[in-house]
Amino acid sequence: MSRLAYIGRPWVVFDAGNKEHRRHFAEFQKFRTWGRCPVRFIVSDDGGDLLTMIQHRLIEYYSNKEFGKISS
Repeated sequence: MSRLAYIGRPWVVFDAGNKEHRRHFAEFQKFRTWGRCPVRFIVSDDGGDLLTMIQHRLIEYYSNKEFGKISS
């Protein structure tokens, strides 16, 4: 394994319920760079690209928060 893997920012799955993750995304939206983010978000199997996945999860999070969990 490369030495860079040990000193790089840790990889995490974006969690819309995590206030810090939402703050990191808001900073990305403001500055248009992930350079200030202390972690690297990974794309899970259900998403195509990182930004689309995060946006979908945030929409779901805030919709559930406002309207409650909607059963399908």
